[in-house]
Amino acid sequence: MIRRLAALVFAVSLTAQMPVTFRDVATRARVTDVIVSGGAVKNYVLEVNGSGVCWFDFDNDGWMDLYLVNGSTLAQLKSKAPARTSNHLYRNNRDGTFTDVTAKTGTGGRGWGFGCVAADYDNDGHTDLLVTNFGPNVLYRNRGDGTFADVTAKAGIAGGSVWHAGAAFADYDLDGNLDLFVPGYLEFDAANPEFKTCEYRGVKVHACGPLGYKGAPDALYRNNGDGTFTDVTARSGMLDTKLYFGFQAVWDDFDNDGWPDLFVGNDSNPNYFYRNKHDGTFEESGIAAGLAFSADGKEMSSMGIAVGDYDGDGWMDVFVTTFASDNYVLFHNDGKGFFSDISFAAGVGEPTVPYLGWAAFFFDYDNDGRPDLFCANGHVYPEVDGAIRETFRQPLQLLRNAGKGSYVDQSAPTGVNALKQSARGAAYADFDNDGDLDFAVSVMDGKPLLLENQGGNRAGGWIRLKLEGTKANRMAVGARVKLTAGGVAQYATVRAGESYLSSNDVRLHFGLGAARAVDVEIQWPGGATETFKGLEAMREHTIRQR
Repeated sequence: MIRRLAALVFAVSLTAQMPVTFRDVATRARVTDVIVSGGAVKNYVLEVNGSGVCWFDFDNDGWMDLYLVNGSTLAQLKSKAPARTSNHLYRNNRDGTFTDVTAKTGTGGRGWGFGCVAADYDNDGHTDLLVTNFGPNVLYRNRGDGTFADVTAKAGIAGGSVWHAGAAFADYDLDGNLDLFVPGYLEFDAANPEFKTCEYRGVKVHACGPLGYKGAPDALYRNNGDGTFTDVTARSGMLDTKLYFGFQAVWDDFDNDGWPDLFVGNDSNPNYFYRNKHDGTFEESGIAAGLAFSADGKEMSSMGIAVGDYDGDGWMDVFVTTFASDNYVLFHNDGKGFFSDISFAAGVGEPTVPYLGWAAFFFDYDNDGRPDLFCANGHVYPEVDGAIRETFRQPLQLLRNAGKGSYVDQSAPTGVNALKQSARGAAYADFDNDGDLDFAVSVMDGKPLLLENQGGNRAGGWIRLKLEGTKANRMAVGARVKLTAGGVAQYATVRAGESYLSSNDVRLHFGLGAARAVDVEIQWPGGATETFKGLEAMREHTIRQR
């Protein structure tokens, strides 16, 4: 007993003292293609929103591959010449490097790309890929032989000439098939772009928006189970009659009733919160739920959306990034679909005020069993450099969950704040399968960042769960996991589409701190629950629904 206690004390001490840092290994990993977003001078709103990042195992070898969406230029959009930019699919070589297999796989995209979502929409065991564009979307069906087929026309989800943003998949009607929601941003005429000049904090800038433009409509597509989708936006109650500027959508069961609800972050407009009514329809209740505005009644820019249970109470909370000179917002889920803005009380308000945020996600970077927060930052106006205290290139941020509902800024100790960029999309994955979470960041007009976790797997124990539905959708999107280790419960949901224009690793990673005995309860989409006692830590478990 004394020896076991001593070992536990040593493990706890080790967890508390072990430093965890991040190192950019993009060059070593051969992930170096430049992401284009308009011209060097940002004259139009189309040029400043950047693009997304997706992690998914396209070849089912157990190692996460990386997809980066690329933009374009106005000159290229007007030209009839072959595209000069391409999206990039990088195959994980399992040795810390990647190989660009875009041409071989047929996933180069077309037009001006913005977001991506990886999901097995046809339940065949191979993860497919949706790319959202300024213009028609593209759905790539994974053939399972290392190549993809463009099935957009058959599927019926192209969406026309809309500026599409951060899409997300979920089985909203629990029929076993993944449905799709695609937010629309705004109407922009690339053939005859309107040159606007406005003022930002006394500085004349040009990439003005979204105010002054007409919004673009959102769309909900129901999966018919035969490779096609039906637009059910109007009949579901999700018709975007106010034409708000949609940035990112995230599905989760926010009221714990077993049905996925939807949060939509809108730029400079109230956010939408659609509560699932269990009959194929939704009730928009953003204001009533407390998610439409920040605590001081402000509309947010709402670029990035992170969803997770940061305090372990079994209710999913929401974190939203916004514009500079305003704080990012942490909404605590008070239960049954009601939320409170606790940003400053939780310690995330003050550190975020100076920055303009995009991608965000909860992830346990130090394996202590508490979800931390990452924020990708970068301004939209190059003109601010030298004119005011704000800068175009900004540091990344990492806020460590210190427990008891509070966060501490650890951007400097972890090294992420040294990487000043105009960052946009970002997503996490354990790309080297070493037991700690890494992440990739898309940089406007620059090479991406690939941040490798240094020390997370030594700081604390871990376990990873790969879920496979049988009665539920094959990828188990929407499955809720309760993990108990060391007497402490953690909760996580399998999601497809979140952060900003991006998709995280769908395998659920839990930090365990000093604990090693792990019990797991899985609530599958549709309501079936399974329990697993004494799962072994420090490894990945594949769990197939019985």
